[in-house]
Amino acid sequence: MNAVFKSGTTHKPINLISYILKYITEYPETKIYVGSDSQNRGPETVYCTTIVLRYRQKGGHVLYHKSKVPIVRDFWSRLWRETEMSLETALFITENSPLKVESIDLDFNDDEFKASNKLIAASRGWITSAGFKCTTKPAQQVATRAADHMIRT
Repeated sequence: MNAVFKSGTTHKPINLISYILKYITEYPETKIYVGSDSQNRGPETVYCTTIVLRYRQKGGHVLYHKSKVPIVRDFWSRLWRETEMSLETALFITENSPLKVESIDLDFNDDEFKASNKLIAASRGWITSAGFKCTTKPAQQVATRAADHMIRT
């Protein structure tokens, strides 16, 4: 994974694994959530993947990676890339450390009348086959909400 993650507090680049390990040493009850979001803005698509280090149920510390690509007009391709980015990040964490990812949050909606619903089965299947839990809307999703916020900043 070539993504450079930054601290949501300082916005400075971090060494992802050592940063998370240090954080969890200080706050051992921390759970790790991963999620991505995207938005089309003018001639480009902005993607953001976040890792939320959630201590108990009191907020969370956000780590993020933002990238811009030429606009992805196809809705399905753009959402599928969100799934790819989240899964790549979760796999990087678990393959390079003893850490466990609590859940990968998908910014997809369980409501069958929402367009994103059509990607849930494939995305959930891919994520669970890789050994991760997966949440979709309307479940509480700290990582996709953080990704949405970071795209807007």
